[in-house]
Amino acid sequence: MSAVLAPSSAASAVAVTRPDASPRKPRRVLPGFGLSLGVTIAYLSLLVLIPLSAVFLKSSTLGIDAFWSAVTSPRVLASYRLSFGMSLLAALLNSVFGLLLAWSLVRYSFPGRKLVDALIDLPFALPTAVAGIALTALYAKNGWLGSLLEPLGVKVAFTPLGVLVALTFIGLPFVVRTVQPVLEDLDTELEEAAASLGAHRWQTVRHVVLPILTPALLTGFALAFARAVGEYGSVIFIAGNLPMVSEITPLMIITKLEQYDYAGATAIAAVMLVISFVLLLGINGLQAWSARSRGVGAGTKR
Repeated sequence: MSAVLAPSSAASAVAVTRPDASPRKPRRVLPGFGLSLGVTIAYLSLLVLIPLSAVFLKSSTLGIDAFWSAVTSPRVLASYRLSFGMSLLAALLNSVFGLLLAWSLVRYSFPGRKLVDALIDLPFALPTAVAGIALTALYAKNGWLGSLLEPLGVKVAFTPLGVLVALTFIGLPFVVRTVQPVLEDLDTELEEAAASLGAHRWQTVRHVVLPILTPALLTGFALAFARAVGEYGSVIFIAGNLPMVSEITPLMIITKLEQYDYAGATAIAAVMLVISFVLLLGINGLQAWSARSRGVGAGTKR
């Protein structure tokens, strides 16, 4: 009797242990994940990775001495200072005034609110050359605004200040459109609760509103900075393009290309790309740290 039952018990043991020996693979939510990932990587390579690799490969045709001479000439260094300095300053200005503008559009109702909201997207739709010509016409000596600033000793057109105005103009929508949705989702009851607990307006803004808006504000800052660094069309008209004074780095690249110095142009572009990548990496790291510290703070309060 035991000899007859032994095989069945062994089979049942095998049947019991079989699922553990070969567990079923979990089904993916998205079908065809491998194919879609391959298409995405191929598309990204064609549009981003291959062109950027070509920049470094072309610049590598220069020797070390020629490369260093091309990217550290006094004229090129002056363009670095102007491009990156004005881009950072314009992004900072846009972060402050973009936050105020987004707050006004979300929290208040006033005549012409929808018109102002629509005008914010104007730099997106306006060709950059048209924006540069319009700004130059406004801030020139005989322009509507330039004629008012000239008696005060403020010269905007054909100066580095004109570069700042152009970069601020084209970067403002990035901050407003990044912060505005977060403000719309931010419940006013949080501010009312802080006020009921005795918090002043500045304390409410500092401890309640700003921690929530900081990641979005940093994202808008990064987008505005990246847009400003590579801007060309709206700047060349109002900058004046004076050597060592108001020449931006994209203009130096175009000048090298017009002189058929392709290796020198790609060398400047490579340095500009590396500096931009490092700065954006730092901004993204700061954004991640802000979001992480906010999560840790919320967990500690609980």
